Amino acid sequence: MIDRLDAAAAAHDAADVLSMFDWLGPAIDADARDDRFARWGRSTVVDENVGAPVLSRSMFEALHDRAGLDSAWPAGNAGLLHVYGYLLSTTPTPYGLKRDRWLGGELARSCGWTADAFVPWVGERTLLDRVTETAAGLIADTPVRRQPLGDREAVIAIADRQPHPSALAYALDSSAQGRRLITMFHLVDPTALLAELDTEPPRLRWNAVA
Repeated sequence: MIDRLDAAAAAHDAADVLSMFDWLGPAIDADARDDRFARWGRSTVVDENVGAPVLSRSMFEALHDRAGLDSAWPAGNAGLLHVYGYLLSTTPTPYGLKRDRWLGGELARSCGWTADAFVPWVGERTLLDRVTETAAGLIADTPVRRQPLGDREAVIAIADRQPHPSALAYALDSSAQGRRLITMFHLVDPTALLAELDTEPPRLRWNAVA
C-alpha cells in the first residue's frame, strides 16, 4: 500500500494524491469534521536533525487545504504534519523514515498495542484519532518531566516500559490555550534522553514551534 502511495505522489498533483486513497483524504476530512486537529499545537516540517524540510511545500499546502487549517510554510498543525505529513515523507533522517513510527510496529507495541495499531489503512478509526487518544493518554498518565517555557510548560511522557525501548509523547500546556499535543514516537533509550533533559536548559523540542 505504501508503495502505491509513493508512486501516486511521484506522478500526480499533491491535492489529487490525497483523494486517491480512502484512508488518507477522507480520514483528514473526518478529523477536521470532528475537530481533532484542535488538540494539536504547531510544528515545523524543517527537521532539527536533517536541517531541511521532510515534506514538499506542495504537499504541506495540500494537507492544510484539505484539513481547512491555516499554515505559514514551513510551520503548521503538528497533528496534521506529524501524522499524515510524516506518513507521506520519504526524506531519510538519522532515525530512518518518519513514516516508520506508524508502519513499523515498534511504537505501537511500546504503547501496549498490536503491531498494526497505527497502520492507517487498518481498522475503522482514522490514524489521527488513534494517535491523539494514545498520545493524550501518555501525557495524562505517565509524565516524566515538566519544563517551564515562558508562559507555557512542556510535558514529556514516556510509557512505563522504561528503561527499555518505550513510547514518548510531547505536549505544551498554557493557560491561554490549554494542552496541545506536539508529537509521539518510539524511544530506544529513555535513560539517555532523561539524562539529556536534566543537563540541558529547557527549550522547544521535536520540531515544535511557538
